[in-house]
Amino acid sequence: MIKEMICITCPNGCALQVEEKDGAITVTGNKCPRGVAFATAELTHPMRTICSTVRTIYKEVPVIPVRVTTEIPKQRIFDVMRVLDPIRVDQPLGRGDVLIADVLGLGADVIVTSNVLKEYLADRILKGEGKHEQ
Repeated sequence: MIKEMICITCPNGCALQVEEKDGAITVTGNKCPRGVAFATAELTHPMRTICSTVRTIYKEVPVIPVRVTTEIPKQRIFDVMRVLDPIRVDQPLGRGDVLIADVLGLGADVIVTSNVLKEYLADRILKGEGKHEQ
């Protein structure tokens, strides 16, 4: 059976035809060797990245953006999302801060990708409002 996929490793966006037969993978339609590597990886061990948000306890900044630091196995995406769902951030985390180290033992950290919460809390402290739960 031939599968069709679009290679996403370079701007060419090649339309690949991929056939797996007797354990061998044949790729056609690629303009560069990266297409073969992409199709092979996609069939044997698909990996993805996650970008999402987590909730905070502050009504002015109800969520902050996060992502994983490296690709994870595609089949584990929903497992990681279930870990993120109950989290409520209550500390001044900013861009690059680790929210969860080595999430689910996958070798990827979940990091914050914005300074919006850290800046909001710093501004409240400067105004003398302190750090109160909202």
